[in-house]
Amino acid sequence: MPGYGYFYFMSNAAEKIFGASETGRNRRIFVFILLGMLFLAMIDAGGFFNRGFNYVAAKTGGAIKLPAIKEIPFHFGLDLQGGTHLVYQADMSQISGQDYGSALNGVRDVIERRVNVFGVSEPNVQSNISGGEYRLIVELAGITDINEAIKMIGETPLLEFKEQDQSAPEATDAQQEEIKKFNENAEKRAGDILGKLLSGGDFASLARELSEDPASKDQGGDTGFLTEATAPELAAIAKKLKVGDFTKEVQETSAGYEIIKLEEERAKANPFNEQEKEKEVKAAHILICYEGIAGCANGLSKEEALKKIVGLKKQANTKNFIELAKKNSTEPNAQNSGGELGWFSREMMVQPFSEAAFALPVGAISEPVETDFGYHLIYKQEEREIKEYRLRRILIKKKSAADYQAGDINWKNTELSGKHLSSARVQFNPNDGTPEVSLSFNSEGASLFEDITGRNVGGPVAIFLDGYPISTPRVNEKIIGGQAVISGKFNIQEAKLLAQRLNAGALPVPISLISQQTIGPSLGKISLEKSVRAGIIGLLLVSLFMIIYYRLPGLIAVFALVFYGLLLIAIFKLLPITLTLSGMAGVILSIGMAVDANVLIFARLKEERMAGRSYDQSVEESVRRAWPSIRDGNFSTLITCFVLIIFTTSMVKGFAITLFIGVSISMFTAIVITKQMLKLVSSRWLERNSWLVGAVKKK
Repeated sequence: MPGYGYFYFMSNAAEKIFGASETGRNRRIFVFILLGMLFLAMIDAGGFFNRGFNYVAAKTGGAIKLPAIKEIPFHFGLDLQGGTHLVYQADMSQISGQDYGSALNGVRDVIERRVNVFGVSEPNVQSNISGGEYRLIVELAGITDINEAIKMIGETPLLEFKEQDQSAPEATDAQQEEIKKFNENAEKRAGDILGKLLSGGDFASLARELSEDPASKDQGGDTGFLTEATAPELAAIAKKLKVGDFTKEVQETSAGYEIIKLEEERAKANPFNEQEKEKEVKAAHILICYEGIAGCANGLSKEEALKKIVGLKKQANTKNFIELAKKNSTEPNAQNSGGELGWFSREMMVQPFSEAAFALPVGAISEPVETDFGYHLIYKQEEREIKEYRLRRILIKKKSAADYQAGDINWKNTELSGKHLSSARVQFNPNDGTPEVSLSFNSEGASLFEDITGRNVGGPVAIFLDGYPISTPRVNEKIIGGQAVISGKFNIQEAKLLAQRLNAGALPVPISLISQQTIGPSLGKISLEKSVRAGIIGLLLVSLFMIIYYRLPGLIAVFALVFYGLLLIAIFKLLPITLTLSGMAGVILSIGMAVDANVLIFARLKEERMAGRSYDQSVEESVRRAWPSIRDGNFSTLITCFVLIIFTTSMVKGFAITLFIGVSISMFTAIVITKQMLKLVSSRWLERNSWLVGAVKKK
């Protein structure tokens, strides 16, 4: 039986190599170290392995096809990758001095949250107080489109809660007459401008001269790119235009009288990942709620609700889904809407619902999805890329009663603001099925809201967004529990848009851009190349010195350094750590420090050998006696790094973080990897070749 003989031979050989002896144990550990290095190499250089796998697959005609390895990129900082540097100034005029610090920190947190949504690798947002001015420094590595960066941060809404100032006058008949005359004049002025455009006038020049929109006036009316979600009125006008055309009639919007020109139309790209297009989904759903959910009155337990939704899943198809929703869904007004949700983007819905809807293929019906509202079946009807439009606008502002009755002069600020908001979501009024936006406050916000509603029973409380009143509900009773509802004449799209903007983050105070700078990627590339070159040269010189001076132990130290490098790179990629120029300096310094522990062990190894001990005894003693010095030296460095991370600026932090990680890994490689490699070498063979250790045992 040749097969049995081969198996017997291999098992016998494995027993001899990896047996229960100390030598076998060391060999097993060595194999695990090699496998670990292979695993780390796959993390560090996934693209290299994938190219090799593809080559093998091509040569074998697909007979051997290995799975692709995920390629994890490095995360480089502004100085290595290039990017955008923005400085904002916070307006603290509306809050008390004792709250300045917390307000500034709140703005910083919101901006970090906002840019993180778009995939920026470790945005660096710092607060700075200098000369009585409160500033925020925003560094976005890899983002060279400065206008998109400014636009994304600027879209973050300012949410305020105000109560009526009893001393404020109401709008009079005279004021109403003034509004009428003002608007007639504004419309006439807009018509005159349109006449100039129709006669061949330059749109950008007229916008700079005559437009009353402060955000676009200085740019010749250029609004940047807008979407239906961010500017529904303007997007609706843009849809009717061809690129290069402008409206041939004055358009009335909520802001005033406008003339709009469509400069560019495109599919919206994620501004922080240009390879990815943003999409929106059109879907319908069936909701089955259960006991314990607010507003649910169907009497079903959670288990019964799940059983019912599973049964509906078996019945549902694309032809009967809407009818099933009308007959079975517990969503308010479902009998009329059929569960139709219209178009929505990823962030407009709660996360479990959104993830399921976007993962479905078009025309498919999901498995039951659980959210805070109950169990859903989702029918994905359509999916499309979000269109965005770059416009020029000439705006002539108009007046309304709100300028007198809901302006700042009639309302006064309360302590409650956007910084107290935890979340916002769309829900439906259980009585009439109209969409509304539910707000949840944190504990401090809940207490403040209770106080505000308590002292305004019978009167209005206004909710302002970006300086404009969006809801002025009348308070019927004190509200406890930290929940508020914004209701009004919303359609579902308007409610979803409002929830989307609020969840993006509400600024506790207004901010204004005072400085902007773009660092080109070529400059960062040069810095990166020089840093990598310095690291490679340093590693080679250290390796050469170790091999020449320490011989075999030096070669083992180089092996440990390779393991150290693979592990360090893997950690940088997996965490991920943002590498800056100062961080690269920390990496290069840590290479030298990684050798320090090996030097101490090898120096002690020489001493033990010269003292007459055997090789195996010398290895154990050298590691044991070198450990206190290694521990004390490295721990003092780690403590220093920790202090630098806590108390210094971002530039120094980058250095401290990489050095901290490098030193921590170096202790592991010296005590574990180097020791195991030294123990792997045969002591009898080394006794005959003691020159490889650089020390001769005393006779």
